[in-house]
Amino acid sequence: MSMDQTHDVNLSSWVDGANEHADFPIQNLPFCCFVQGGESKIGVGIGDWVLSVAEIVTLLDSKFHAAVTSDNLKTMMGWSPADRLAFRQRISELLSDGNDELQGNDALRNAALLRQTDVQFVLPCSIGDYTDFYASVYHATNVGSMFRPNNPLLPNYKHVPIGYHGRASSIVMSGADVRRPHGQLSPDAEGGNPNFGPCKLLDYELEVGFFVSQGNELGSQISIDDADDHIFGYCLVNDWSARDIQKWEYQPLGPFLAKSFATTISPWIVTTEALAPFRSPAMVRPNDDPQPLPYLSSDANTAGGLIDLNLVVSIQSEQMRADNIGPTELSRGSFLNMYWTPAQMVTHHSVNGCNLAPGDMMASGTVSGQSRGSRGCLLELTWDGEIGNPVPGTQRTPIQLPTGEERRFLADGDRVVMEGFCERSGHRRIGFGRCEGTILPALY
Repeated sequence: MSMDQTHDVNLSSWVDGANEHADFPIQNLPFCCFVQGGESKIGVGIGDWVLSVAEIVTLLDSKFHAAVTSDNLKTMMGWSPADRLAFRQRISELLSDGNDELQGNDALRNAALLRQTDVQFVLPCSIGDYTDFYASVYHATNVGSMFRPNNPLLPNYKHVPIGYHGRASSIVMSGADVRRPHGQLSPDAEGGNPNFGPCKLLDYELEVGFFVSQGNELGSQISIDDADDHIFGYCLVNDWSARDIQKWEYQPLGPFLAKSFATTISPWIVTTEALAPFRSPAMVRPNDDPQPLPYLSSDANTAGGLIDLNLVVSIQSEQMRADNIGPTELSRGSFLNMYWTPAQMVTHHSVNGCNLAPGDMMASGTVSGQSRGSRGCLLELTWDGEIGNPVPGTQRTPIQLPTGEERRFLADGDRVVMEGFCERSGHRRIGFGRCEGTILPALY
């Protein structure tokens, strides 16, 4: 994606507070869906406000009318890249200083601009399919080192983007509580029998999600050169994980009940077009690593396949809330640490002829870096080993909270907060908002 006038660092908006807001300046314009008065609508973020695009339909080209008056983003997600760009440019124009079309119409402006605190955010669409990848080599190596210290990465990892089919029905909006799941728990000792009960080793996973725009016909493929055009935009994802259930069930077919009880996503979808200033090269692979097969390789992907996205995870226990202590930071990571790019994930997903569709969601897998402070889940963050110096997986140093509490895994009442932002010299900082959820006790 190339840059245009909508990315101009000097561009400002007439919307009150928009030019001071760190997450949603006019250079961002992320999408959301929200409910107001019992009706679901499409919105665009600007400062602390939501622009209800259905209210300004008379200011838009007629070809956009059906999509923007829909109750979800699925039709819009199916637009061509040219239409997505044209719509972004028109919204930017209407919100820019010096444009009076919306600002000068008091009734229309007051109907269209809503405080974010006055609306309820909902899922952007009915998500048809959800695929979760495993694209961070540091995460894969850390986890592999806990259980296979001498062989942390399986032979296929550096040749193929690894993924699994997730559960779309249990994807929930940021702010929704998450119930501690039940399941078969791994035996206490090798060779023993499993137990049944509430998960004891509940974890979060910091991930980046992305939504499919135009799909492909069954039996066809999306080429690596075209893959970015098939990504509508990005959000934050918390792939909640029941580690004791996962340990018992994942062999031989991989994740199942340990993941399907809940996945939380942020309300905002930051578009592929908005992220153009923050494109960055794909990870430079060591000389002794295999290079991607030709169908997973292109000059454009090598030069700009990743996004310079900073990611922060914080936690707030129930006791911290009672003591009026805000969330405390656990880790900081970067999406630049991914071994596989989103375009490679999309291309690989379709290479067998699998048909992707507008509104399908994919996620990156846990985003982790080389340092301990950049690990994207408690399983890694509390682990005392490190890449190149593994120790058995049971040796852990707990996280210390400001209240004196300790955490190796999540406790009931814990609230996990994820945030993301892109920041680069010569461009306005843009944010992804927050992805948060609070753990409720098991039902019985």
